[in-house]
Amino acid sequence: MRRFAKILGGAALLSALPALAMAQDATTVVEAANSTAYIFNTLLFLIGGFLVMWMAAGFAMLEAGFVQTKNVSMQCLKNIMLYSLAGLMFWLFGYDMLYAGASDFINFASVLSPGYPLEPVGLAGATDAETAANQAAALDTGYSVASDWFFQMVFCATTASIVSGTVAGRVKFWPFFIFVAILTAFIYPVVAGWEWGGGFLDDMGFSDFAGSTLVHSTGGWAALMGAIIIGPRLGKYVDGKVNPIPASNIPLATLGMFILWLGWFGFNGGSQLASGSIGDVTDVSRIFVNTNMAAAAGVILAIVYTQLRYGKIDVTFAINGALAGLVAITAEPLAPSIGMSVLIGAVGSLLACLTVPLLDKLKIDDVVGAIPVHLVAGIWGTLAVAISMPETLVAQIVGIVATGIFVSVVSAIIWLVLKVTIGVRPSVEDETAGLDISEVGLVAYPEFVNT
Repeated sequence: MRRFAKILGGAALLSALPALAMAQDATTVVEAANSTAYIFNTLLFLIGGFLVMWMAAGFAMLEAGFVQTKNVSMQCLKNIMLYSLAGLMFWLFGYDMLYAGASDFINFASVLSPGYPLEPVGLAGATDAETAANQAAALDTGYSVASDWFFQMVFCATTASIVSGTVAGRVKFWPFFIFVAILTAFIYPVVAGWEWGGGFLDDMGFSDFAGSTLVHSTGGWAALMGAIIIGPRLGKYVDGKVNPIPASNIPLATLGMFILWLGWFGFNGGSQLASGSIGDVTDVSRIFVNTNMAAAAGVILAIVYTQLRYGKIDVTFAINGALAGLVAITAEPLAPSIGMSVLIGAVGSLLACLTVPLLDKLKIDDVVGAIPVHLVAGIWGTLAVAISMPETLVAQIVGIVATGIFVSVVSAIIWLVLKVTIGVRPSVEDETAGLDISEVGLVAYPEFVNT
């Protein structure tokens, strides 16, 4: 009887083995799928991140081409500085503010730890059990925290680049350095946290896919306050007349525009935040198409507009037309059809074209046209989200107004404090000679000049 029971037990066990094997196979498949999704999601962040980082080169070339020759070195230096400074400020302060306590940003002992603020997956010295636990925790997020930090950091740097071009040619290096530090450590992270960090705009249903308002309008408002408080370049507005100051290098500015256009695929495509499924990858490809078509429509609109309005085509308007189209589609590059994306980009470009002479009437000197492109087209793009998602209209308006008030007030205070303390403008003599000489210095070793 006992032997028979054992035989029955063995038979039952044998009959259960296929089920156990199937369950084990299912678990393995799920774990493999999660790992694969984690890898591809992380790669999207990293690839999108380095494309957005490459936009720093685009901004540098665009600005170097638009400013006068005597200020080219200064403008390149500012772009090198602001990207570097943004990374440090976002590491120390910004990431925490954006995500409302993702790590202990006040605890500077944590700041100096090997993994701060990133996950310690596979760090040297970890036991196998610790590594397994860390990897399991990381899989729950769906992507590497380090990749998310990098992706968010390059967005932060982009915001500062917008300000750089507007106030070019008449701001000293160190006051600008201080402003960028505060912008990247505090202003941008606070605004971005209102939606991307789960703040009050997110609760309201505000939608800004890749940052028409959170990035571009934030930079635009900060630039506008700087342009007003610092004032125009010498000789720009005299006796009620506008004196055009031609760009120094159109090929360089054109190269900058194309670099930015390329980087925008990372900017918008990476903001899908996932590529671990067929649906996500398909959405990324659709975002690429809509982004490209909005920029193309912006170029054509600017060419046609300047031909009809001024009798000749203005290449600087065409360059900024592309960028305005890109900014406009950034708030929602997935939901619209291709035709609607073309319309959104074209309207963004038109609004930018109309804003340029308006700023001149108000005697607001914007060297590269960043205010029309990033602020005005950014507002339009944020409102245009309601075309695809009508239920968001009220939240979109609230987000635009809240961002405008907060960034304008804080930026104005910073610019004014800098102006009355250390000063923001060079002397008339230094500005006339050019900041390359007065601020940067064209000769590396002045003591050898007379030898």
